[in-house]
Amino acid sequence: MKKILIGLVGVVVVGYAALVGYAYWPSGKPGVPAKQLAYADDKFIDVDGLTVRYRTYGEPAEGKPNIVLMHGFGNSLQSFRNLAPLLSSVAYVVAFDFPGYGLSSKPVNYDYSNSGQAKFAIDLVRALGVTKPIYGGHSMGGAIALHAGVKDPEAAGMILIDPGILETGVPKIMAMAPFPLPRMSAKLFGNREWREKFLKTSFVNPDVITKDVMDDLDRTSQTDDYWPGTTAMMSQFTPGEEVPLLPQVKVPVLSIFGESDRNHPDALRKQLQASMPGSDLVVVAGAGHYVHEEKATETANAIKAALVKWNPPPSPTTEEAPVEP
Repeated sequence: MKKILIGLVGVVVVGYAALVGYAYWPSGKPGVPAKQLAYADDKFIDVDGLTVRYRTYGEPAEGKPNIVLMHGFGNSLQSFRNLAPLLSSVAYVVAFDFPGYGLSSKPVNYDYSNSGQAKFAIDLVRALGVTKPIYGGHSMGGAIALHAGVKDPEAAGMILIDPGILETGVPKIMAMAPFPLPRMSAKLFGNREWREKFLKTSFVNPDVITKDVMDDLDRTSQTDDYWPGTTAMMSQFTPGEEVPLLPQVKVPVLSIFGESDRNHPDALRKQLQASMPGSDLVVVAGAGHYVHEEKATETANAIKAALVKWNPPPSPTTEEAPVEP
């Protein structure tokens, strides 16, 4: 029996060592500075000592809504490639990569919690000079939008797209983050083939994930700060921060869900709406978790209708009839 136990311990030790070796084995080519990977329409700004990639759609104007779009876990601003242009005629739209994602800085010493990212988003909004922001976010970005919409006194509304508030869809083991899981997670998300297969499981129509989409997402792991920054980010998963914020919502809210989003069944969608009295709920058929990518037109129409409801156009004035002498 003693020999068997020793043998089992030996197998566990060897297996664990192999796991650590796999996680930390060098992958691919050396990374390069993020700006060398940028597209022509990418812009960069320094905020709180970090460099952030962002894009803008439309032009700011007096009386025109300002929408700030925030992507989900493991994604980047490319997630709004279909939606943002459809909103540019009725709003000034800003989409950006959170620190730790896309072509933004990936610091090691940073608060990657949803509340920490929301604070950064508010600082970014101020740095860009965006007034009365409507915070919009998908999945993790939706949870962060809730933080920002509650904590920013200038917030004018929230657009929550399949938000990770009552349910994140992230495996519970991520909250434990045992060594070397954070590094293994960084390695998986840096693997193009695995990333593509994982992403497509959340779509009704996986053909939406094209080569160009994967090329854009793949740039994240090509940056020279990907490995240390992403490992640090993966070690800070903190679920369940948002529920206490729901009663504090004071701004208009639109929640949009894909009907086939497995993480958000009908009961959960209605529960979220009930937690924010007066909020609007739109469920889009034929879409999964990434409703804004699969059904961009329907998502844009729902947002446009909400903007009109929140800021109705002034009633036309009628000329007064001349007074007879």
